[in-house]
Order: sequence, then C-alpha cells, then structure tokens
Amino acid sequence: MHGWVIRSAVIFSCVSGLCFGALAQDEFPVLGSPIAGGVPSGSGAGVHSPNSPFAPLKDRADVVPWSVLTEVKTKQEKNRILPVFSAPVQAMHQTRQRVQGFMMPLEPGEKQKHFLISSVPLTCSFCIPGGPESMVEVRTKTPVKYSMEAVVIEGQFAVLKDDPFGLYYRMTDAAAVK
Repeated sequence: MHGWVIRSAVIFSCVSGLCFGALAQDEFPVLGSPIAGGVPSGSGAGVHSPNSPFAPLKDRADVVPWSVLTEVKTKQEKNRILPVFSAPVQAMHQTRQRVQGFMMPLEPGEKQKHFLISSVPLTCSFCIPGGPESMVEVRTKTPVKYSMEAVVIEGQFAVLKDDPFGLYYRMTDAAAVK
C-alpha cells in the first residue's frame, strides 16, 4: 500500500506498511492514488507486510473468513459510495458470528469495550490497514484486554448498508473467545 496522509503540519508516506514522516513545507504533494484506476489507499482487504513482527492469521473453520467479508462491490449514489454485499454476507446480518483479527483500539486503556478488529495488524498509527471491508466495529459486553496478537471475537453481527461512519460491519453484545 502506498499513499500520502496529511496530519496537521506533518506529511506521512506509507509504503508497504512502513511509514515515513516529514514536516510540511509551503507546497504539498498532489494527493492521489498510485494505483491504476484511482483506487485510494486504504481500500481493499489490506496487506499483511512480510516485515510485520506479527504472524498472519491462521485459518480457522469456526470464524468468518476475511475473504468472504472483503468480497464487497460498491456503487455510487449521489455523492456517496455505498457497499453492495453478496447473498452469503447479507445472510449473516443479525446472526451470531465469530471474527478473527487484530485489535485497533478506539479509546485509551488496557481493556477495551469499543474497538475495531482488522484483517491485518496496524503498522503505523497514521495508516489505515485496509478499506472498510477489512474491519469490523466491535462493542463488547465486558472489557477485553488489549492484545497486539490476533484475537477471536463472537457477537451479534450486523451488515451495514449505509453507515454514517462508512463502516460495513458491526458486532455487538460481543465477547472474546479462544
């Protein structure tokens, strides 16, 4: 993944999961996608960097595979891009599911009740590991201890067709499982 992200007066460039920062000068680089067709960075399933200190997810028969969740098409409606889900994904709506992935905390603290779970680990706090199809918003019943290693979460799964935050999936009433 390669792209430019501007945060305050610092420009960060992310290449293959490694991010570099530089103080912004008077001129900013033209922001755009280096991928043919104009797909912006942060789209797609995400890439697990071979340089990552964390092992890729192991295949498990008891979790929804990310290959199923990331097979999402999009359509443009007025000034918005909306997801178009396959029938198997739509059938998971309002059912109990398990998802395996890496925690992305949304609040400070050792224990988390609201976080994202991603198909790949974070490599930089300024980089999005993938698009919305590679993340699930999680709200748990009881706090879950933060881990940089992969976790499995089970809960009520929702497929979001028009979320105001741009998310595609949400899990509520969730808990960590082994």
